[in-house]
Amino acid sequence: MSDTVTTVQRSLSAVLKPCGWLYGRIMRVREKLYRAGVMRSWTPSVPTVSVGNIGWGGTGKTPVADWLLGWAGKKGLKPVLLSRGYRAKPKTLPYVVQPGAMAEEAGDEPLMLARNHENARIVVDPDRGRAGRMAEEAFKPGLFILDDGFQHMAVRRHVNLALLRPEDLGEEWDRVIPAGSWREPSSALHRADAFMIKISPKRFKELRPVLDKRLGLLFKPVFSFSIAPTGLRQVVGEGAAIDFGGAPYLLVSGVGQPAQVAATATAYFGYPPAQHKVFKDHHGYTKKDVLTITRAADMAGCGAILCTPKDAVKLGPLCTEAFWQFDLRVVFGPSTLGKHVTFESWWETRFDAIRGRTAGHGGNG
Repeated sequence: MSDTVTTVQRSLSAVLKPCGWLYGRIMRVREKLYRAGVMRSWTPSVPTVSVGNIGWGGTGKTPVADWLLGWAGKKGLKPVLLSRGYRAKPKTLPYVVQPGAMAEEAGDEPLMLARNHENARIVVDPDRGRAGRMAEEAFKPGLFILDDGFQHMAVRRHVNLALLRPEDLGEEWDRVIPAGSWREPSSALHRADAFMIKISPKRFKELRPVLDKRLGLLFKPVFSFSIAPTGLRQVVGEGAAIDFGGAPYLLVSGVGQPAQVAATATAYFGYPPAQHKVFKDHHGYTKKDVLTITRAADMAGCGAILCTPKDAVKLGPLCTEAFWQFDLRVVFGPSTLGKHVTFESWWETRFDAIRGRTAGHGGNG
């Protein structure tokens, strides 16, 4: 959510808070209807994990989903990710994303995941139950990943991961839209099997008293993770590099939290970008945008233009060899289960238990 929206929400808090309370009540009723079976849901026959959040954007859902796809591939499973395809405009539904698809058709994040994991199946459809039934029959998956699925109760899951931002535990706690960024009230957090926070190990330790206060009574583990660059590669072309050799660069981002992108780039290179061109989240880049970016880079004396992988899938057909993107990886840190108990070890134990319960009901692996 933009700073402008947050400012407006805070200034109109007295008016918007009752609206948020009413919206929260509606969401609680919706949850009860699903639990009672009044609103129908589909149950996959193989292990299914939902990666979602309580609020809007910037929690790291896509990197976590990306890690899960990679993990499944290494285990010899056939993962299928179900996405509603935010702003995607596929010609048919369900839509199986191919690595060569257009971002406008597939959606930026589904396309990025399809290119990163060619052995996986990324399926776009607002009706994820329909998409899941098709995928279960056509692909015989060993794992379903429900992207942005915390509120999508029409598909049942075996593990519910709720991703939080540090501010969700502070000033944004229980501020339901339109008064805040939360999609549901704090009572919905009981559905989570585990919480994940994109934060450094040091900051996680500092945040521990707040975690215990806000989430302690739910008795669910909280895992930390961060996203670390491992190198650079050209958006078009075959070039790869460790860094820019100290040369100035222009940064471009169209993501939920651009300040985090700038902080990551500054920490990686050891110096900030000469300029940061910020576009709105999920921005659809045009030729005019690329001309504006390249001119700004020329004026700033930057021979390199750096963007995020999410932006790269949309910039690709338009940009030049001056455009580079980060190679990124997820790094798991400490958790409330102990310094050495990371999400990866917890997840593997949990997955094995789920697979044992679902064996013989379909799927593979």
